[in-house]
Amino acid sequence: MTKLYNDPARFTEDMLTGFLDANARYVVGVPGGVVRAHRTRPGKVAVVIGGGSGHYPAFCGTVGFGFADGAVVGNIFTSPSAEEAASVARAAHGDAGVLLTTGNYAGDVMNFGLAVTQLRSEGIEAHYFAVTDDIASAPRGEEAKRRGIAGDFTVFKCASAAAEDGLDLAGVVRVAESANAATRTLGVAFDGCTMPGADHPLFTVPEGMMGVGLGIHGEPGVADEPMPSASALAQKLVDGVLADQPATESKRIAVILNGLGRTKYEELFVVWGTVAALLRERGYEIVEPEVGELVTSLDMAGCSLTLMWLDDELERYWTSPADTPAYRKGAAAPAVGEGSAELRTAAELAVGADAAALAERADDDGRNGGRLVARVLVAMAAMLADVEEELGRIDAVAGDGDHGRGMVKGSSAASEAARSAAEAGAGQGSVLAAAGKEWAAKAGGTSGVLWGALLSAVGARLGDTGRPDATTIAAGMRDGYDALITLGGAAPGDKTMLDAFLPFVEDLQRRVADGQEWRDAWQAAAEVATEAARATAELRPKVGRARPLAERSVGTPDAGATSLAMCLRTAAENFTSTP
Repeated sequence: MTKLYNDPARFTEDMLTGFLDANARYVVGVPGGVVRAHRTRPGKVAVVIGGGSGHYPAFCGTVGFGFADGAVVGNIFTSPSAEEAASVARAAHGDAGVLLTTGNYAGDVMNFGLAVTQLRSEGIEAHYFAVTDDIASAPRGEEAKRRGIAGDFTVFKCASAAAEDGLDLAGVVRVAESANAATRTLGVAFDGCTMPGADHPLFTVPEGMMGVGLGIHGEPGVADEPMPSASALAQKLVDGVLADQPATESKRIAVILNGLGRTKYEELFVVWGTVAALLRERGYEIVEPEVGELVTSLDMAGCSLTLMWLDDELERYWTSPADTPAYRKGAAAPAVGEGSAELRTAAELAVGADAAALAERADDDGRNGGRLVARVLVAMAAMLADVEEELGRIDAVAGDGDHGRGMVKGSSAASEAARSAAEAGAGQGSVLAAAGKEWAAKAGGTSGVLWGALLSAVGARLGDTGRPDATTIAAGMRDGYDALITLGGAAPGDKTMLDAFLPFVEDLQRRVADGQEWRDAWQAAAEVATEAARATAELRPKVGRARPLAERSVGTPDAGATSLAMCLRTAAENFTSTP
């Protein structure tokens, strides 16, 4: 259990405060994460890694010479927002472009992809790449659907070394792709991890069993098997990874035996003794292995085995020196203050204030609408705070259990932004836009970016002037749905929030077209969404973290559909109580 914290909701922020102070020689904080304390040298591609926190030393612990130039740090097990990813990338960027790279998780893919689009619009050459090493999360032939787990480390290391070596952005991307194609990982869990402030783990493993094929965001394994001896576990891990060997004749391999947070070094060394012997018996030459905690999952008990099949180039980058807060290899980096690297100044790390004249865009009707929207969002935030634990429990059945916390952080930030905008005299469109921006920024993850896009799309339709009529309100909700389809890559039937949202939108539009008053139509459509959310219990997830555990998900409704329906009902209650 994670025992040491102040406010669980600020665990990541408090962690970063201590991390930055303890490692000021290497890193400085910027909005969204950390970057090297020294500026990126001219001609060097910047490599920015990241994802949710809870995985130390990944990701911020590997920012430094020979490794990453920056790390985007999200909430525990939650993708950072697009704004945070772009912020860190801007700070890390020198003059030769930036590679942003994460594990292959829906929230990371969406947010970092959006960040790349934003950076390119600003004239910064940027590229995004997702790591897909987890063989348990999708079968051979569907490698693009696999998660990124401890193999993140080999890919990030090689790409970063290539950037340090002077390759251009296309070359660094090519090395990342090559390292990813050569990397395979299989993990096992002996017990689940516990979020700060929680009194129970995200999942449990039956007594005397282990979960095979775990994720690093608190997801359970895809199957339970009897707990083996250390040597039998080594045999299973080796056999499993070698069975998925990529198309190569190489017999030289980089190997990581990774502890997930609670399985300690002595235990890992016991397993490693057999792993090394088995690999050598099969003719492999092990190149500079790593045994220890590199990509953790808070206090999860378990371990994973990663192999990267080497060619000459990958071996050169795998063995090249690095000097970071948590990982060091080979010859030391240039001493701080020496060489061409210069310390970053406070001015370049400062954030400019955004002072838009919101009131000037709105009329009296729009300002009244803005106040109504703010009241509804405040009520939604209060409701979500009350059901946080229940949403987390639903999500933990086949996911990582963070949905409740993410919704609370996102809605709380959105309600505060909406209230501030309304008090400044903003119309309903600007209030929704401000709320959407903050929801995406503070919640992170898949739900954060989707709710941000939803609110922003509705706001764009409603505008800041006049009182939107029923047809406009219904069209705005359809715009929100269309934004999710465009951004998320999911479809109705995939067991996502869309399975509650589409029935709501269709019912709302039908009732409005029949002449029903929009508040009454909304209330009736919200009940349709509630029934549709319950019905997702019979669906099997086809996208996202829950997909590898599809069978386990059957019988439990989708957390995103459930929270969406709750929000729509809360909005209905507040609309109908408003004159």
